[in-house]
Amino acid sequence: MELLVASAVGLLTAAGVYLILRRRTFPVILGLSLVTYAVNVFLFATGRLMVNAPPILNKYAEVAYTDPLPQALVLTAIVISFGMTAVVVMIALAAYLSAQDDRIDMLDDDAAKTGEDA
Repeated sequence: MELLVASAVGLLTAAGVYLILRRRTFPVILGLSLVTYAVNVFLFATGRLMVNAPPILNKYAEVAYTDPLPQALVLTAIVISFGMTAVVVMIALAAYLSAQDDRIDMLDDDAAKTGEDA
């Protein structure tokens, strides 16, 4: 199970970084979301992956229990990432509407004046 979760985190991170390095705003937003999901899965996995284990330790629980702190952190991170994604989408939409293009250009001043790529 640990290999599956580690592979999922690695795959989400790799796909997220690939999309972040694109030159359009929508893939960058999707890439940031994928990296956020990878971090959330990683945080969730730090709470000991147990099937049918209670999230608290009490006198009726067996030795195995799931740590509730990573679950609370992931829940908070999901809410924060949803809000930040909404803000970034609105900023990207405003930039698209003002420039009529969603390309991300990082040219220095000399290359921008001559029209050459850096």
